[in-house]
Amino acid sequence: MTGGVDPVEPLAGTGVAVSPTAPVPAKRLAPTITPSGRVDLPETLRYRLKNKLLGPPISSDRQTSERLGKPTALAVLSSDVISSSAYATEQMLIPLVIAVGVAAYSLVIPVSIAVIFVLLFVTLSYLEVVKVYTKAGGAYVVARENFGLTVAQVAAMSLLIDYTLTVAVSVAAGVAAVTSVYPGLTPDTTWIAIALVILIAYGNLRGIREAGRTFAVPTYFFIANMVILMTVGAYRAIAGTLHAHPIHGVAGSVPIGKPGSGLLLGAGAFVVLKAFASGGSALTGTEAISNGVSIFRRPESRNARITMILMAVILGSLVAGVSALAAVTHPVPYESGTPTVISQIAKFVYGGSGVGNVFYWLLQVGTTLILILAANTSFTGFPFLASFAAEDSYLPRQLTRRGHRLVFSTGIIVLTVVSVLILAVTRAKVDKLIPLYAIGVFTGFTMAGAGMAKYHLTHREDHWRRRLAINGTASVLSFIVLVIIAVAKFKEGAWVILVILPLGVLILLRLHHQYVDEEHQLEEGASEAAEAPVLNRHVVVVLVDRLDMATARALQYGRTLHPDELCAVHFTLDNRVSAELEAEWSRLGLTRLPLDVEACEDRRLTRAALELAAETVADGQTELTILLPRRGFTAGWHRVLHDATADQIAAAVGQLAHVNATVVPYQLTGGWLSRRREWRRAPAAGPRLPGRSSRAAERSAARTATREAPRTTFDRAAFGEQGRGTIPIGQAEWRHRVRVAGRVKSVRVQPRAGTSNLECVLADETGRILLVFQGRRRIPGVQPGARLVVEGMVGDWARRQAILNPDYELIAGPEAGVEPT
Repeated sequence: MTGGVDPVEPLAGTGVAVSPTAPVPAKRLAPTITPSGRVDLPETLRYRLKNKLLGPPISSDRQTSERLGKPTALAVLSSDVISSSAYATEQMLIPLVIAVGVAAYSLVIPVSIAVIFVLLFVTLSYLEVVKVYTKAGGAYVVARENFGLTVAQVAAMSLLIDYTLTVAVSVAAGVAAVTSVYPGLTPDTTWIAIALVILIAYGNLRGIREAGRTFAVPTYFFIANMVILMTVGAYRAIAGTLHAHPIHGVAGSVPIGKPGSGLLLGAGAFVVLKAFASGGSALTGTEAISNGVSIFRRPESRNARITMILMAVILGSLVAGVSALAAVTHPVPYESGTPTVISQIAKFVYGGSGVGNVFYWLLQVGTTLILILAANTSFTGFPFLASFAAEDSYLPRQLTRRGHRLVFSTGIIVLTVVSVLILAVTRAKVDKLIPLYAIGVFTGFTMAGAGMAKYHLTHREDHWRRRLAINGTASVLSFIVLVIIAVAKFKEGAWVILVILPLGVLILLRLHHQYVDEEHQLEEGASEAAEAPVLNRHVVVVLVDRLDMATARALQYGRTLHPDELCAVHFTLDNRVSAELEAEWSRLGLTRLPLDVEACEDRRLTRAALELAAETVADGQTELTILLPRRGFTAGWHRVLHDATADQIAAAVGQLAHVNATVVPYQLTGGWLSRRREWRRAPAAGPRLPGRSSRAAERSAARTATREAPRTTFDRAAFGEQGRGTIPIGQAEWRHRVRVAGRVKSVRVQPRAGTSNLECVLADETGRILLVFQGRRRIPGVQPGARLVVEGMVGDWARRQAILNPDYELIAGPEAGVEPT
């Protein structure tokens, strides 16, 4: 290598000057700044499609407005647990009818009462959870705060499994309700179920409020129809016009057993416990409200508690009502799952009259919708729970980020994919899914109750003994139910969950270990490295494969680094290619920029680059930067045509101390997608095109203005009375006293003249202005996203329009993300 760097070195054959002032090639994007101070860049086709499908992005400061009131939250978070009343009685009847036949209808009410008893204590337990953990509760947070992070992963994995199975069971049950009415759709059950899961996921990706509006109506429609069913059924039962139907000789029914004598009418204790375990599926989803406290409007804790009480009352009433009607009418479960028990009860209650058929169809529609949309509870609970675990570094951190519409999009997508796989494997059969169900949720109930019991013993707050009794009883009851489910359903498939659960916990612990190890490596010695003395020499090496625009851009960038030594290096894999490169290098007059041609006899480019880097920094006084030109492609399939040598070399040389690998991208254009993006950059205003009418030109300009509008609208009304008398920031003039309102775009602590100043950029739809608070490093509430009204004299600061030490009024800070307490 030889030293010496020229300030300018033209590449005659490429039209690019290799210098810091080289022009941007014509086909590459040249960013411009709009009058409002916004960078004008074209949006990708993918982003434009996202806007069309999901709607415009929701800004972070609107998170409060995206919260739900009690009626909507009840529909969003309780649709799962309420919908289970449609199949809980049927699941209790199946083992009882097989064992004792008609005597099952005498046992179903006591079993239902036992289930409701457990529901009572679980609800009381979670009311305590929500009262203490007012931001985000649930079994995971309770276990984490009281037993530690490691134990909490048992609750996390249990509930993640349960949420996933909830989607599969709910949708499969809803499709079963459809096929009860239209048996011809039975062969397409799996595909219908998968399509419905994707549709629900799409609704949730559009945002919490939109999902709430969509799913609230079916929930209340189902509740209303169930109330009508129980009212009519109770009236007919009292009047003596509702009677039992024979269960023997019904084609397609489950095997009918024979009744016996004794307290359990011939049913063994195991059979009754199995029926109880099946009925326990009605409680799944009870914890969703405690996991989603943060989506309630303020006061979150109080609203969540009221909603939870309403949910428990509705669920208990529906389960008791359906079981009572089943005891009177004797519906028989079918092996195929259709017609369902709830469908038969409706037929018996409403009869075959015209009005009765109308109410029957309304109930079937309501049941179908609530069962399908019950999966929405999981699409709310799963992403929140996954974000909590990811914040604690037990799941990938992508799950912590809110997406386009302020929802945890990654969590929603993961839940969708896994649920679809489960439906495909089980062919959307409810009887295959139920045995897998409820183990996870009762594990969560047990841990939430135990965690709260420990909390009361530790803190001994007011009435702690009563609260301890509630949470302790709930934990014990939940554990008993968990054991019953595990034993009674073991051979039917519960063993799968008992295997997956510990494996899942081990995976979470392994992920956490990896994150901890990475953080330790990144943080160890970080401050010392930042303050370490700069080495004596800086050498920049540009690796050259061939001389083209990508290489020219890398050479140009290398000169902007002003190194002590700059050279280009080519590794010889083909002597003919190397000779042509040297000839081209000389022809273009690049004699002042040395090209080193290095032998690479074994054709291992990565190893050759590693050895070159090691030799360069071997003296301990040299900092080496290796620039790697990389071509970017417009379409994904274009990448298949090329290797990833630059990334491989960067990964290899990065292992050496004082060696830095920088990839210099050059984006290629071409193809229909690129042309579409270039067309989108037409100016909003300009000369009228020949042959176009003025109205057409106006429509085109309007469409262009819409596309170039800011990503999120600026709502001046959000400043209320404080915003009166303010002017747009774009109208602020130098040496004039102004009063402006805007949102904080960025914050910086800038050291200057021995002190530190807080510098903020305030922006509205017309422009930006710098606010400088001299001698202050931090102002509470002033952070990116906060809304401010400021007043002061406009001056100049570091060649920017600014207001020094303005009077300010904080209107609202940015809505913080969900933070587990």
